[in-house]
Order: sequence, then structure tokens, then C-alpha cells
Amino acid sequence: MTLPPYEQLPDHDRPPDAEPVPRVRRARTTPPWWFALPALLLFAFVVLVPSVRGVYYAFTDWDGLDPHFSFVGLDNFSDMFRDPDATQAIWHTLLIAVSITVVQNAVGLLLALGVNTAIKSRNVVRVFLFAPAVITLIVTAYLWRNLLGPDGAVNSLLDAVGLDGWRQDWLGSPQLALWAVVGVIVWQFAGYSMVIFLAGLQSVPKEVHEAAAIDGAGAVRRFWSVTRPLLAPALTINLMLSIIGGIKLFDQVYALTGGGPGHATDTISTLIYKDAFTLGEFGYSIALAVVLTIIVAVVSTGQYVVLSRNERAAS
Repeated sequence: MTLPPYEQLPDHDRPPDAEPVPRVRRARTTPPWWFALPALLLFAFVVLVPSVRGVYYAFTDWDGLDPHFSFVGLDNFSDMFRDPDATQAIWHTLLIAVSITVVQNAVGLLLALGVNTAIKSRNVVRVFLFAPAVITLIVTAYLWRNLLGPDGAVNSLLDAVGLDGWRQDWLGSPQLALWAVVGVIVWQFAGYSMVIFLAGLQSVPKEVHEAAAIDGAGAVRRFWSVTRPLLAPALTINLMLSIIGGIKLFDQVYALTGGGPGHATDTISTLIYKDAFTLGEFGYSIALAVVLTIIVAVVSTGQYVVLSRNERAAS
């Protein structure tokens, strides 16, 4: 028997119909793009416009002063690759960048592993090792210029310990000057790399190390199989910073050696300075700057792609 609708009993097995949810207008969570317009205009005025104008000057024979100059096309770039000083500077730039990247990060990682301990003086040691990174670049360069001089503290120390045969003109020798510059830069910034690696080490869960130790893994095995993959983000940051900084290097080289002896330590940056402000070849120097920009862009992009792929594979 079917009851009329107004006499039917409620069906307790059927869930009640859901009440309609009132539609609420979604609030804007991001600011309008025009808030960034003043900063973008300032950036364009200070950076983009001079950069584009500078690229144009790279195709001219402008001397930096005369308002009258000629368009020479690719002559500056062709002269660059026929100039032995320019090709040598490009080679020195790449050699310094690779050397700094490898040595600085290796030393920084070893220091980070050393200070990532529970000893009471660990904070003092960390501050002591990081201190050179906060010293002004020029101050550091002039300090080491005196230390590495013919009568500097390094040679005096060698005399004091009976190694007077090792005395060298560290910054005046064409064979040693480049490596002396690399050593100074590594001394100053190894602590900076150490801090980044230390942050990565402290983010590794202790439980993972304890589990690996229980499974019988030694210290080297735990580092290679547990710590190293988890350090991939810190390694990516350190490699990017050191390779880009090495390619753009100018302050320390110019203060330590001025690009000498001869052109033994010239980099692209020091050669740009000399050609522009000493020889008055602004068009040629800007062409060198364009090549430097391309090198930085290509190397940093390629490095980022490779390191990001390795970082995803490690995780």
C-alpha cells in the first residue's frame, strides 16, 4: 500500500539532502601587477636601457668621449678572437672559475663536516672560519699582497722554519701568480661555502644516520649514501655562486696583481677595465663585456639544468 506523499514516513537510511552552499566571491590573494610598475620602470631605466645601449656600442668604434663614432659591425668581435691577450684572458677566466669552484667547495665541505659536531667550541670555530668572508674584498687583497710579497710574512715564515729554498715571488712569477690569486679567493670564501653546507648537514635527520649505522654502514658509506644525496640543494647553491663569482672576478685580481705580471693573471673583467679606461677603446671593451655576459648566461644556465636534474634524481 502506497501512502500519499504528505503521509509518508521519513527514510532514516537515506542521508538528508545537502543544503546549498552560498556562493562567496573569491578574494584576491595576489596584489595587482601595477604595484610593481614603479620598480620595473626604475629597473628598466637603470639596467635595461643602459645594457641595450651598451650592446649597440659594442658594434662601434666609440672611444668613450667623442660623440662622433662609426658603426663597425662585427669587427670588434673578430678582433677579439684574433687578439692573443683577449683569448688568454678568456682562458684565465675559465681556469680560475673552475679551480675556485672545485677547491672552494671541497674545502668548504670538509670544514662543514668538521664543525658539524657536538664539541663545546663549535660556534667559536664556525665564526672564526666564516670571518674572512665578511672582510671587504679590497682589504683582503691588499692584506695578501703584503703577505705574499718578496719580503712578506709567507717568505719570512719559510725562512724561520728552514725552508728558505721555497721562497718565491708569489705574485711576481708568471707561473705562480694565477694560483696565488686562486688561493686567496679560496681562503676568503671557503667559510661561506662551509656555512651553506653546514645548513644542509643540519637538515639531515639523525634517525637516518642512526638507521644506517645500525645496518653496519661506516662513516664514509653513510656520507656517500645518506648525506651526499640530501646535500644536493646546498651543493647546487654553492656551485652556482662560486662559478658565477669566478667568471666575473675583478676586484681581487686587480688589487693583487693588476692582471700581471705581463698578462699572466688577466681575466675578461680586468681586460675590459684596461681597454676602456687605459686605452680608451670603449667599443672593444663593451664587446668583451658582451662576451662575458654570454659566457655567464650559458655556463650558469647549463649548470642549473644539470644540477637540478641531479638534485631531482637524488631526491
